[in-house]
Amino acid sequence: MSQHNVIIERLATYTHKDAIGIGQLMPSLSQRMSDTPIAEELLTEIIASPYHEQIVARLNGRIVGAATLSIIMGPAVGKQARLEGFVTDPEIRGQGIGSSLWDEIVRWCNEHGVDLEFTSSPSRKAAHDFYLARGAKIRDTTVFHVHHE
Repeated sequence: MSQHNVIIERLATYTHKDAIGIGQLMPSLSQRMSDTPIAEELLTEIIASPYHEQIVARLNGRIVGAATLSIIMGPAVGKQARLEGFVTDPEIRGQGIGSSLWDEIVRWCNEHGVDLEFTSSPSRKAAHDFYLARGAKIRDTTVFHVHHE
């Protein structure tokens, strides 16, 4: 398969088919995630927001990669991008689709004049190698989580 069959797209409208396609990729990020379609309300909000972007990679019409970007703002950080859910279908890894998605992520950050921050599970060694090869730096920080009631 060549990279030429892949289309990188910033979603402009919600479709249930896209929600299914993105959802099916989520277990590749974590075994705790299910492969259910992304909730319509959530995906619609992401697509409609000027502070978020849902990017997908399509191969012959099928979603084989996804990434969600958000702009966060605050006095301490100014404006920066946060990357969530950057994933490719395990069956097609190593064929340039992740690199094409990454290029679009960087392009979006440049368009918005923001640096990129993200986390990655320590178990995702291949992903870390991918990020480091593209200039990402590991930061010494601790991530906390508080679950809402």
